[in-house]
Amino acid sequence: MTRVAIIGAGPSGLAQLRAFQSAGKKGAAIPELVCFEKQSDWGGLWNYTWRTGVDEFGEPVHGSMYRYLWSNGPKECLEFADYSFEEHFGRPIPSYPPRAVLHDYIMGRVEKSDVRKFVRFSTVVRWIDFDEKTQLFTVTVKDLKKDELYSETFDYVVVASGHFSTPNVPHFPGIEVFPGRVLHAHDFRDANEFVGKNLLVVGSSYSAEDIASQCYKYGAKSITFSYRSKPLNFDWPECFTVKPLLTKLTGKTAHFKDGSEAVVDAVLLCTGYLHHFPFLADNLRLRTNNRLYPAGLYKGIFWQDNPKLIYLGMQDQYFTFNMFDAQAWYARDVILGRIKLPPAAERQADIDHWRAIEEKLETAFDGIDFQTEYMRDLIPATDYPMFDLDKVAALFKEWEEDKVKSIMGYRDNSYVSIMTGNKAPPHHTKWMEALDDSFDAFQNRPEAAAE
Repeated sequence: MTRVAIIGAGPSGLAQLRAFQSAGKKGAAIPELVCFEKQSDWGGLWNYTWRTGVDEFGEPVHGSMYRYLWSNGPKECLEFADYSFEEHFGRPIPSYPPRAVLHDYIMGRVEKSDVRKFVRFSTVVRWIDFDEKTQLFTVTVKDLKKDELYSETFDYVVVASGHFSTPNVPHFPGIEVFPGRVLHAHDFRDANEFVGKNLLVVGSSYSAEDIASQCYKYGAKSITFSYRSKPLNFDWPECFTVKPLLTKLTGKTAHFKDGSEAVVDAVLLCTGYLHHFPFLADNLRLRTNNRLYPAGLYKGIFWQDNPKLIYLGMQDQYFTFNMFDAQAWYARDVILGRIKLPPAAERQADIDHWRAIEEKLETAFDGIDFQTEYMRDLIPATDYPMFDLDKVAALFKEWEEDKVKSIMGYRDNSYVSIMTGNKAPPHHTKWMEALDDSFDAFQNRPEAAAE
């Protein structure tokens, strides 16, 4: 029997399990599936842990999740086409839920699908290589609880371990003797740590934008952004300042490229993540920066030099959960023989075609349109339910405009579900005033949750 190894039980790995389960439910003979998950439960980055650095087994902590995280994009843009929020919660819910609510939604679909039996928890992948003679992958893993190594062979390997867990950490002169807190966004856990503090946030990514907003919400005294290439041009509150790139730190004084200075108590590096796959042999390892169409992946999924190696969710992302689905369903159908991959030269031409388009993208709207067309390329080839991609793209653009109108208030907006046509109700509390991010507080009025 064909054997498939899936590395990681986060949203991408769970999408792959769900794709096979869906085919099996319709009568298809599915391969033997083994999903290796380093954590003790599934959910990937959506699992919150207080730990940073290493876990209880001495393994690098995978999660970058922090307390008080709320969705920074409309839930209507990431809704599963085969499992709506309304189906899960029994009613429409607000458009910007906190982490615990999104985690519950992701878990609801896989619990209902009965795929937990395929997952080996607390099992970390140590090494994967490929034998040209046997055409098999050897996957060596460690059972962390038993403290034992073992190896098994597989016909296919699906790398679904994500790319938001290994921090990219630049160096700035003086940072090693800075007399305050220095941390990367990967290790950020609680905005209350910075109450009353002057915070320097290096970076202009979504994490910089969101973590700075969280810290302001919970009482940071001031926030200074430092950007390398492009500033975060929003109408920030008065205590925010935007500066060009940090050049050095002298004591608590931060010096910037334009010659200006600021006195800060803490430095938070929101400087992105590395695509890091230390468990893969050199000839199997994806090497890329964070972009919408990584080189070397046919359809953004199949390793060009060996298409039996599959990567899910390795793109920079507007679409998320439903894009992982689209990829997983396509990968499933290749493994099941329903889709035949073209010869290497045709695959390379297709990669080159998409990369050439990507190179010409200039704006966020261009990026949204590009990824929308990518989704349109994948979904019709499988039985994944098609949905109105143009409406999702329009909603992404509306979201971008809403942030420009009010960076601290955009989460109070409500949108219409592409899947059900129903509009989300407003949340019972304005986001800036909603200090309790728990499941109960979101689902009920805070005073009811406390009773």
